[in-house]
Amino acid sequence: MGISIDGYVSGGPEGDIGGGGPEHPDAVARKLAWITRAGVHAMGRVAYEQMSGFWPTSTDVYAKPMNEIPKVVFSTTLTRVDWPTTTIASGDLETEVAKLKAEPGGEIIVYGGYRFAQALTRANLVDEYRLVTRPVALGCGEPMFKDLPTVRRLELAEVTPYPDGTVISIYRRPN
Repeated sequence: MGISIDGYVSGGPEGDIGGGGPEHPDAVARKLAWITRAGVHAMGRVAYEQMSGFWPTSTDVYAKPMNEIPKVVFSTTLTRVDWPTTTIASGDLETEVAKLKAEPGGEIIVYGGYRFAQALTRANLVDEYRLVTRPVALGCGEPMFKDLPTVRRLELAEVTPYPDGTVISIYRRPN
């Protein structure tokens, strides 16, 4: 999840956390490796609607794996999807995530959909947070962690800074 230095994942005057320029090639390679290894890409309806209109025709470096890996869109309102390799999960969030975790394959990634990420976090369903902090302050917007029912203690597993100011931090739930 991309995040600003002041903790927002969306918002600010420009509505984006782009960071004022392209990402460092090493950060791109790291994120590309994560996407390529993923067994499924989970997302909410809003992220699905944005991504399904962009990735199928994109020539971006992320396009090939984004289009090839299976996708699951969590929605109680969608009845059909047009992006190939996409299915709909319309049941209870915890039940649907448990089903995904029980399936064989690679990691479950969530790239986009801050409301969906917030819901997963509130339900304590996230095992690992990979935060890509961009060198930008938004001043307002949507925080990554919102309306938590309890404090979430996390363990820092890794921090990698990049020359463009991006910092990738990986946090895990304690065992």
